[in-house]
Amino acid sequence: MSSTLHSQVEEYLHGLSKQGLPPLYRLSLDDARQTYRDLSVPSEPPDDVASVTDRTIPGPAGDVPIRLYRPIEDRALPALVFFHGGGWMLGDLDTHDALCRAVANATECLVVAVDYRLAPEHRFPAGLEDCYAATCWVANNAESIGAVPGSLATMGDSAGGNLAVGVGLLSRDRDGPEISYQVLAYPATNHAFDTDSYEENAQGYFLTRKDMERFWNGYLRSELDAEHAYVSPLQTESLAGLPPSLVLTCGFDPLRDDGQALATRLSEDGVDTHHIHYGDMIHGFLTMLSDPELDRAREGIEEIGEMVRSELQEAPPVTS
Repeated sequence: MSSTLHSQVEEYLHGLSKQGLPPLYRLSLDDARQTYRDLSVPSEPPDDVASVTDRTIPGPAGDVPIRLYRPIEDRALPALVFFHGGGWMLGDLDTHDALCRAVANATECLVVAVDYRLAPEHRFPAGLEDCYAATCWVANNAESIGAVPGSLATMGDSAGGNLAVGVGLLSRDRDGPEISYQVLAYPATNHAFDTDSYEENAQGYFLTRKDMERFWNGYLRSELDAEHAYVSPLQTESLAGLPPSLVLTCGFDPLRDDGQALATRLSEDGVDTHHIHYGDMIHGFLTMLSDPELDRAREGIEEIGEMVRSELQEAPPVTS
């Protein structure tokens, strides 16, 4: 594993330090959300796609906003349902718009981003149930949205990766829908702060240990939730039956060891798992496609694209 921070990331972190931005955990909820948005939304989307459509779908507690990214217009495409990161408390469709555009182009999938309910206003399992409902809706409405029936992937980054694992477990435990592949980018996988990576990367690399403590406290209703399989998949009895998985981890990330442990557990439980470690990267690097523009973000998205394309069936032309 690399022990040297990438020069582009080092420059970015120095820039944040010069701005004097306080860490997210010190900010009020509204200020944390605005700061995260300011850092995440570029002035112009760096990637073009064929079409972007906003709409709502029925959810367990009202309508759930979604955004559909179509990279190719003239044929049905596999669907990839995307759950954004932000500690279950921050983020929305706009903070991950650039990443979703890039993922749509790289995977050649119809990407469906889900604007699930956020904590602490809506604690576990509200956001997870929204994500599961959206996944079911995409599976049940594939033809009407120009997707290939039966060719469905999920993806999430950080807290979104946690939600993606939860959706996979719900799909297993509720007998559907069938998920062909899942991409888990630096996922939160365990309510514990006792790993080497939490110690080594507690502060200084954008996401801090105290940030994660605040996020978990905002997401969970009680300590009992922390042991739930859909919250802490590393604590569940078995991960067997989950979709084939791609797990991405970063060297300078408090969640590094949790993500690596998940990849190991998935493999041990019989899930076909591919693990890619970016030793010189920080948490959240895939979203850094503009201001800053990281070369490794593009490389990571291309690797995701290759894996997803190889796993999902080739889409046939749309029939009228």
